[in-house]
Amino acid sequence: MLPIVNIAAYKFADLSDLRPLRDELRELCLAHELLGTILLSPEGINLFVAGTRRDIDRLLTRLRNVHGLADLHAKESFSAERPFNRMLVKIKHEIIAFGVEGIAPARYTSRRLPAKQLMQWLDSGKPVTLLDTRNNFEIEAGTFRNAVAAGVDDFRDFPAAVGRLPEQLKDQPVVTFCTGGIRCEKAAPYLERAGFREVYQLDGGILKYLEECGGAHYDGQCFVFDKRVALDASLNAGGLRQCFVCQSVLSPEEYASPQYVEGQSCPRCYQTPVEAMASLIERRHAAIRKVTSPLPGSVPYDNVRPISVPLRLDGMELLDFLDAMKTHLSRQLWQEAAESGRLVCRGEAARPGRIVRSGERFFHKMPATVEPGVSVDIEVLHEDDNIVVINKPAPLPMHPCGRFSRNTLTYILDMVYHPLKLRPLHRLDADTTGVVVLGKTRGITRNLQKQFESGQVNKTYLARVHGHPIDDTFECNVPLSTAPGEAGARLPHDNGAPSRTRFRVRQRLSDGTAVLEVQPLTGRTNQIRIHLWTLGYPILGDPIYKLNGLIGTGRTLELGAERLCLHASSIEFARGAHSPQERYNSPNPTWNVIERS
Repeated sequence: MLPIVNIAAYKFADLSDLRPLRDELRELCLAHELLGTILLSPEGINLFVAGTRRDIDRLLTRLRNVHGLADLHAKESFSAERPFNRMLVKIKHEIIAFGVEGIAPARYTSRRLPAKQLMQWLDSGKPVTLLDTRNNFEIEAGTFRNAVAAGVDDFRDFPAAVGRLPEQLKDQPVVTFCTGGIRCEKAAPYLERAGFREVYQLDGGILKYLEECGGAHYDGQCFVFDKRVALDASLNAGGLRQCFVCQSVLSPEEYASPQYVEGQSCPRCYQTPVEAMASLIERRHAAIRKVTSPLPGSVPYDNVRPISVPLRLDGMELLDFLDAMKTHLSRQLWQEAAESGRLVCRGEAARPGRIVRSGERFFHKMPATVEPGVSVDIEVLHEDDNIVVINKPAPLPMHPCGRFSRNTLTYILDMVYHPLKLRPLHRLDADTTGVVVLGKTRGITRNLQKQFESGQVNKTYLARVHGHPIDDTFECNVPLSTAPGEAGARLPHDNGAPSRTRFRVRQRLSDGTAVLEVQPLTGRTNQIRIHLWTLGYPILGDPIYKLNGLIGTGRTLELGAERLCLHASSIEFARGAHSPQERYNSPNPTWNVIERS
């Protein structure tokens, strides 16, 4: 006799005081090295537990002393070791999730059909429909000959599946069955409610049938929810395995395949790296569509934005400080916010005239905020264990800023990848489209950010500009201011940060514009836009750096407005000192037209 006793038992009964019972059973099981699962609910108990004969008997004795469980019957099988990894004792709303009101097996169940009587019916050829109420993947291991599968992936889908059964079955004897009988306690009464006139449930399920009748009229094995996967007609482990990715039941030949990697793949769900990437990207795109319908910032919400006082603005009057921060709000709007108590510091309203101090943190409360619309055509180009590469649309800010908090790339991706938080390794302006790289781990983020900061990453942009440059290749080395000026614009400045951009003309178009290939050799804010504006070739659609040296408003473009024709076309980097260079390209923008003579 094998040393470990495995019991499966359930009982529908009105139970109360579940919390102390749960705690007591958990203590008992842990003290006696019992492993498995016990589910308690107001409708009864369901359990699968393994241990030595003495310890299993201790558990059953205690359970049968609970009011309503005196006649709890357990089906037994034996194994060389415990087929469970841990012991769970949980309180649930239902011991078998069904979700249909009025189905209460403690008060009513359909007629029970003993296992030996079913065998007699099948031996004699009695007309009867055997209805398998189990999940599809369980049926793969085995089922009764000529049984009708309910066709469900979850027992909660059973009511819908009943509606798909042939109408003529309602006038025939129907015997429902499952692993141990518990699902039939609800499935059979539901069939009666749906108009089936002669319904039985196999008493004790498949396990009881195999115990009393062997494998007569049953093909294959019986799936069980533990490490044994399936039991043969003698209730011994049958040598099958389950893929925990696609849930398929696998034969010895299938799990001997090199495509079977425990917890990762099997011959039925194995994908080539290209197929796996395509499948993952498809799921990401579906998630993006879900979290952006509607746009997260389109639903009114109470927005609270922090504003910290830097050392250079220490000692300024409140409204002067807010002016100096060059936010998207006017001085008049800030004054209204302060006077109405919507500007708070240390839990108190901050009024006009207050002197601010370095390190203070103010919070601007904006009730019923609705953000401007943005483009959410976010395209995942590549994803692996360390990085995500996307094609960013426009207009779409990368980070919370100005009028945007939730309608931003990072907020949307946080929703898609929760609980993982992706870390952008660089940034694009809200109105710039193209390739963006984000890190999935701190290590890769730290490593690649250093490369971006030191100029080791090769970035290529496309820009469509007003005018035709004289030379096919040229550079701009004009230093740029490090602080924003009017309308948030940074400008050329003799004492500014060194900046260098290389340009190559790709096409001179008949409308007087040109498409340029651009390589920023330093990484200053708005560097490409300022350098082209300085040279007299401003980018089409730029809301700030306009024709004839004019400065615009600087606000993020509205949906439907003329687009900024600046696109991050490709990016190239190595993940480590001895790693090969990787290059990621984004699709060409629609404005990158090709004229042919």
